[in-house]
Amino acid sequence: MPTYEYECLKCGHHFDLLQSMAAKPIDKCPKCTGKVKRLIGSGSGLIFKGTGFYATDYKKNKGGHSHGSGSSGCAGCPHTKKD
Repeated sequence: MPTYEYECLKCGHHFDLLQSMAAKPIDKCPKCTGKVKRLIGSGSGLIFKGTGFYATDYKKNKGGHSHGSGSSGCAGCPHTKKD
């Protein structure tokens, strides 16, 4: 769920509110019950968790050729390791 930033037009109170995207914007300040407006925010930043997409799925080998996730190699590819 995104976090929306609001500002009260009466008392100037700034606050953030976690709402679903389908929820209607609120219209009253929780501090003074004055009218509020929803501000245009920068949104949330991306959060990368784990070891990373590039390093685990599409990392190039020393020869500069890449194979996708779970790939054991291309048929006839000179970059595929032979056991």
